[in-house]
Amino acid sequence: MNYRSITYITGFIFLSACAGSGSLKNRGGSTARETSEINTSLGQEYLSRGQYEIALEKLKKATNADSSYAPAHTVLAVLYEQIGEQASAEKHYLRAVKLAPDNGDVNNNYGAFLCQSGRGGSAEKYFLTAIDDPFHRTPAVAFTNAGSCELQSGNLDKAERYLRQSLEYDAEFADALLAMAHVSVLKGENLSARAFLQRYESAGPGTAESLSLGIRIESRLQNEQGANEYLDQLLVRFPRSKQAEEIRGELR
Repeated sequence: MNYRSITYITGFIFLSACAGSGSLKNRGGSTARETSEINTSLGQEYLSRGQYEIALEKLKKATNADSSYAPAHTVLAVLYEQIGEQASAEKHYLRAVKLAPDNGDVNNNYGAFLCQSGRGGSAEKYFLTAIDDPFHRTPAVAFTNAGSCELQSGNLDKAERYLRQSLEYDAEFADALLAMAHVSVLKGENLSARAFLQRYESAGPGTAESLSLGIRIESRLQNEQGANEYLDQLLVRFPRSKQAEEIRGELR
């Protein structure tokens, strides 16, 4: 079973301008830093809409205007990661970390990249740095990423510790609840898994992943009706999902 690892942009904590580039005026009267901030914000917006080509244009403008502005590099790295250019993504993640070694968003996103790249052992220190940033507004995200990464590595006890710390910050954080449901299933704690999944479902609509997990949990609890209800939802709502294809293969 595959587990999600979260790349999460929480917004920008604007970093103080470095000497030099941040104080130079462009022809329109704005500073290089202001130009970079504006284009980074626009790039993030286009990225969130899936308009990758325009996002790339804006983010390149941002890094060209002020190459010392770390958020521009980290959002550009996220974009490169999403379009499959891993080497470029890592280059910009590393640049962002060098520029802002204590920034929570920068470290969280690079940690998520490392985890998704199969380097979970290297990711943990970046999640912990993100958590230690007193200005990081969503420590629950970094804790959840750390827990999800340990889950992928099979370190269930460590994963559970991080995920429970996430839920201490935000008891209804959906990604942490779903990851805890996965942990509980793998530990054979099926009633606990059901409870976490129900809390996840109360926070928003289910996904192919959560519905597939629901089938697994209810089957283990010998609740055939409940398992079939999850199965029907999965096949109707997500007929082309990987999870639906796997189920169809098992039913053949």
